[in-house]
Amino acid sequence: MNSTDMNAIVLDRFGAAAELTPRRIPLPAVGDDDVLIRVQFAGAASWDTEEREGHYDNMFGIPTTFPYVLGWDAAGTVAAVGRNVTRFDVGDRVYAATMPAARGGCYAEFVAVEAEFVAHVPDRLPTDQAGAMAWDAVTALSGLDTLGLQPGETLMIFGASGGIGHMAVQLARHHGARVLAVVSGDDGVELARRSGADHVVDGHREDVPAAAREFAPDGLDAALVTGGSAAAEKALHTVRESGRIAWPNGVMPVPATPPGVTASAFDGDRSRTTTDRLNAIIEASTFQVHLAGTFPLEQAREAHLALAGHYVGKLALSVS
Repeated sequence: MNSTDMNAIVLDRFGAAAELTPRRIPLPAVGDDDVLIRVQFAGAASWDTEEREGHYDNMFGIPTTFPYVLGWDAAGTVAAVGRNVTRFDVGDRVYAATMPAARGGCYAEFVAVEAEFVAHVPDRLPTDQAGAMAWDAVTALSGLDTLGLQPGETLMIFGASGGIGHMAVQLARHHGARVLAVVSGDDGVELARRSGADHVVDGHREDVPAAAREFAPDGLDAALVTGGSAAAEKALHTVRESGRIAWPNGVMPVPATPPGVTASAFDGDRSRTTTDRLNAIIEASTFQVHLAGTFPLEQAREAHLALAGHYVGKLALSVS
């Protein structure tokens, strides 16, 4: 490491996308249990806009200090490791799910992340896809775990063309479930089909409950909801009595679920146990992350404007 500072995108106060500012800031400190990642690609996610506007301020019991660096997902190469870290060597290709509130985020040339939450990038996965993957993929896998999904069961994924959704389609199909994907737009239909969904319905143009009843005449076994809406709540009535419904914490509005089903909110598990399982699936399947757009780091404002519009899959920042 030849320099003590790095390029980053910072916030000096909460607000609109215009508050995202390029700046040189100090490199993050590397603790004994940390991995310092030289970031090549970072995920730009819908929750980044919420955080940028201040909606996460003090959410994790940590007061926001400025300048603040957004970014929960990254992939790149190991630049340094703490003295207790033995799983990684300098130069290894890795990805990570982090929490910016505590350490500073991934909209920067370097990010320090506890080794527990860092994973090797599977050989068959490109680094740009890995950079936008971590939180969505572990959330999708955690959702399927919460549902207790079994091979042969029927699963409706609401929001199946989004980041979590299109990854959940692939993970559920790998697990042997039959998947009904509810998406938005022609591009969403195409992505869900390419992801392996057994049947795809455009929630803005088609009758989702009718499609669900045709797909599972005795009722769906389970549903994963990645975005709250009145349409989602209506569709959930096609889950059979004693079926299961799950959604990640943060989905708003919280779905109103029909009586007789098991309803669960959950958090994504970013621990090594989950990323080891995820990597095994990636290596054994055709899993991929759909990138709708990649922006240079200095165009983070433009990326945030794109987050407010229609896109499918994920957006990413190219850092180095």
